[in-house]
Amino acid sequence: MVKKEMLIADLLTLGEAEKIADTLMQFGMHCLGCAIAHNETIEEAAAVHGIDIDELIDALNKVISE
Repeated sequence: MVKKEMLIADLLTLGEAEKIADTLMQFGMHCLGCAIAHNETIEEAAAVHGIDIDELIDALNKVISE
């Protein structure tokens, strides 16, 4: 289960990295290669990009449950 407190780096290790990356990019988070992103929580990154955290978490949880 994806939680907003997770680090982006940890999120990408859940086994569906390509689908997770695609979902993040669909929400406008194109910073996966950025060094800062790896030490940033999903919530922090969403705030920087003006993304609704609840919508993002729902979408990510849907991806990993497929």
